Amino acid sequence: MRGAKSAKWVAGAIVVALAATACGGGDGGDKEKAKGSAPAGYVSIDVGEPQKPLMPADTNESNGAYVIRSLFTQLLDFDAKGELVYTNAESVETEDSKSWTVKLKKGWKFHNGEEVTAKSYVDAWNWYANIKNNQQNSFWFSDIKGYADVHPEKGEPKADAMSGLKVVDDHTFTIELNERVPYFNYKLGYTTWAPMPKVFFDDPKAFGQKPVGNGPYEFEKWDHKKLIQVKAYADYQGPNKAQNKGLQFKNYSTVEAAYRDVVSGNLDIIRQVGPTDLPKYKSDLGAGAIEQPYAAIQTLVPAFYTKTFKDIDPKVLQGLSMAIDRDTITKTVLNNTRTPATSFTPPEVKGNQDLDTEVFTYNPEKAKKLIKDGGGVPGNKFSIQYNSDGGHKEWVTAVCESIRKATGIDCVGDAKPDFPTDLEARDNNQVKGMYRGGWVADYPVNVNFIKELYHSKAESNNGRFSDKEIDGLMAEGDKAESLEEAVAAYQNVEKKLLEKMPAIPLWYYRINGGHGEAVDNVSVDYHGDITLTEVTVK
Repeated sequence: MRGAKSAKWVAGAIVVALAATACGGGDGGDKEKAKGSAPAGYVSIDVGEPQKPLMPADTNESNGAYVIRSLFTQLLDFDAKGELVYTNAESVETEDSKSWTVKLKKGWKFHNGEEVTAKSYVDAWNWYANIKNNQQNSFWFSDIKGYADVHPEKGEPKADAMSGLKVVDDHTFTIELNERVPYFNYKLGYTTWAPMPKVFFDDPKAFGQKPVGNGPYEFEKWDHKKLIQVKAYADYQGPNKAQNKGLQFKNYSTVEAAYRDVVSGNLDIIRQVGPTDLPKYKSDLGAGAIEQPYAAIQTLVPAFYTKTFKDIDPKVLQGLSMAIDRDTITKTVLNNTRTPATSFTPPEVKGNQDLDTEVFTYNPEKAKKLIKDGGGVPGNKFSIQYNSDGGHKEWVTAVCESIRKATGIDCVGDAKPDFPTDLEARDNNQVKGMYRGGWVADYPVNVNFIKELYHSKAESNNGRFSDKEIDGLMAEGDKAESLEEAVAAYQNVEKKLLEKMPAIPLWYYRINGGHGEAVDNVSVDYHGDITLTEVTVK
């Protein structure tokens, strides 16, 4: 997001991006709350302004994803280790990886009392996929037969519905894919596959501001650029029922401001401590400090439509990669909170491999030679775009200094005020050089870190990398007869990516966050998100 991740760009990943104006917070106790703080029994967490309205298929960044996951539940999810867990689905079965049958659990309702049925899913997916509705995540439905009819490359759609979706009865529907996709059930764990109530189709725009979901929490209010508040849904039927009374997602202008509020008791949870406070957060928060690796990666992504990187020789990008001293930067600037990357995928996903290459190893002499052999960087200068509200300035500066020292190429940071502004520049092809790419798993398979980022038609391919050979290799991988074979095929795609360099992997993420004394049972899932339904208020 996600994505989240995302798919999800990490604030999306994108792993840590907060946004907009700061606001006060509550102490989580029973005493009277200050204006703008969380009600008694609610849990507050630093989550910035979502880029888009609160609609599952139009959200692929981590701020919005946190809220979407609280409001909506899809067919299945993943446990802390990334294994499948059925939520709204009773079963998702296939005999050939092409024809799938979904059976729903009975008794599920949307927050307005409407029953969740097979039609709730089929109608929503058809709407999400239709090109007229311009959803960011429409590409996720491209495996389904008939997608090209509702989402043609050119012109108007030929149909309103994908022929591959059929409602069998109120609690059963079938999915016919264009080809075998052995990992398709894993994709269904991404929030973009959530169902929709009938009221959504009456006015989608209004719905995005006041959504009605089927998840563990129901919507209460959205005070733009300040906070979003949701309350526990009493009739929720899923395994992840809320153990608190509600959530408050609070917006901060900087991670440092959020950290101060956690320490002072005005915020319950901070997702990621900024570089300034990393050296002291464990002593400040004590038992409330959190440190855990998760399925996410930080990269530098060239905008291949710019004068600087259009038709660039991959040797130049390999050289720039070798000019980055990952070991020193992760140990000093990032205070040992990141692990230097050895591939395009993190260790927590199926199919992760060490590419066993010198391209990710600091070597100034080899870096200069590769860059020279590849024709150099036009103008001998480029920029790295990042969001200044996410604690990225320090490491971007360090990366630029490393490149400048090793190669003589001038590198500068291009700061955007907040994460939504950063994303809009990417979406609208306004990046001037490279951008800070951070990606957190939407599902724990290597495909998610390859196809969703580097396929020429992938929505999150904001660098606009396009390579027919890579697309072809992905298509072959999707036709594999088993999940294991698909994973192996995408490992081969990844090896080819090393030759093409659609991005420069930097390091793998660890969550370095924490919580105050007013809450307990704070845990982290496989893609680095706080499992908010499990948090209890003391």
